[in-house]
Amino acid sequence: MNPFHKPDEFTRRQFLSNAARTYLGVHLFPMMGASIAEAAPATAADVAKAKHVIYLFMSGGMSHVDTFDPKPKKKEVMGKTEAIASAADGIMLGHYLPETAKVMDKVAVINSMTSIQGAHEQGAYVMHTSYNLRGTIKHPSLGSWVMKLGGRINQEIPGFVSIDTPADHSGGGFFGAKYAAAPIGSPQEGLQDSKRVSDVSKENFDRRLTLADKLNKQFHGRYANADVQAYQDLYQEAIRLMNSKDLKAFNLNEESAATKSLYGTSRFAQGCLLARRLVEHGVRFVEVQLGGWDTHYDNFTAVEGRCKEFDQAYAALITDLDKRGKLKDTLVVVATEFGRTPEIKTEHKDGRDHHPSAYTCLLAGGGIKGGYKHGETDASGGKVKADPVTVQDFNATIAKALGLPHDLVIMSPSKRPFKIADKGVPVDKVFA
Repeated sequence: MNPFHKPDEFTRRQFLSNAARTYLGVHLFPMMGASIAEAAPATAADVAKAKHVIYLFMSGGMSHVDTFDPKPKKKEVMGKTEAIASAADGIMLGHYLPETAKVMDKVAVINSMTSIQGAHEQGAYVMHTSYNLRGTIKHPSLGSWVMKLGGRINQEIPGFVSIDTPADHSGGGFFGAKYAAAPIGSPQEGLQDSKRVSDVSKENFDRRLTLADKLNKQFHGRYANADVQAYQDLYQEAIRLMNSKDLKAFNLNEESAATKSLYGTSRFAQGCLLARRLVEHGVRFVEVQLGGWDTHYDNFTAVEGRCKEFDQAYAALITDLDKRGKLKDTLVVVATEFGRTPEIKTEHKDGRDHHPSAYTCLLAGGGIKGGYKHGETDASGGKVKADPVTVQDFNATIAKALGLPHDLVIMSPSKRPFKIADKGVPVDKVFA
């Protein structure tokens, strides 16, 4: 059986979802169709410690020289940013990240990231898919690949959830809509339309289900079609979600005031807290985005503001996961589409432009070596000097951390071969 959906599958699933919402009072999330791993098991050598991924994407292009790759001897590069020591020997950070500095003994810093995509849309797309943006095909996002190769852990709730993430960054691509993320806007509001609407009683709801089941059986008898069966499966998935005890995973009100205070009150902070709750309940891949890093103008004011929101939340997430014993099997990723220029544009109120040639990403937990710095940029942070890591290498490393076969080829509906990280090779030195 062909595991891929036809090109119009998303349209059909939208129709089914809307029909379910209208007639049954439930919403069918796109992820609810994927329940088992469809790929060959990884070899023992590839199996690592991570079971979950929390993927924090800094949208806009985080300035590496102002955050995780400062150059204290280059005042003309650093401008208003000062370098501070961290809990890890030999790793310095920009002074906007004092809380993050305290947990760097648990983090691997990859200072030698490099890309050829210097525009936002293209840069973010390749980070999320391992492939360049094309008008003729939609590639699956990294979370979709993880679901395709690894399957769900908890069968009752979505295995891939995105928080404040555009659909282009969390879609199922040619895998189909069932591998796309269940989207969440406000973390405080949680998973929307996951309960029976108040004006539909349980008795009325059950009656509608029974009637729909009778109609479906008649229809199935006349028209044996995989899409029709998928329609029935989506209903059953939605009903399981509504009745699942793990639906509480999406409710931040169950967290203590002390824990909420640890993370902070910002939307990103609450997204990180929700991500921690979700992995505790068996969600495999959670993405949270923090935008606003496009600092062409007034870079230092903007970076300070973004870092204030990131710093407390990230440090809290690492600390909280560690305290709960979940950091060992949860890979926490910090990624961005590119860095910023070492040159400061005085004509743009001290701004920095796009810089894909060299930038920084982070990995923590899930078998990653803490307090480790991989790769090096030159004295100004403009070029990679040692151990370059491509976007594809970075994604292959994530796959290896999860024990997924990064070199497994899957054919698209057009019979073209694809892998989770294209031609990427894992960075073995980051593993403990």
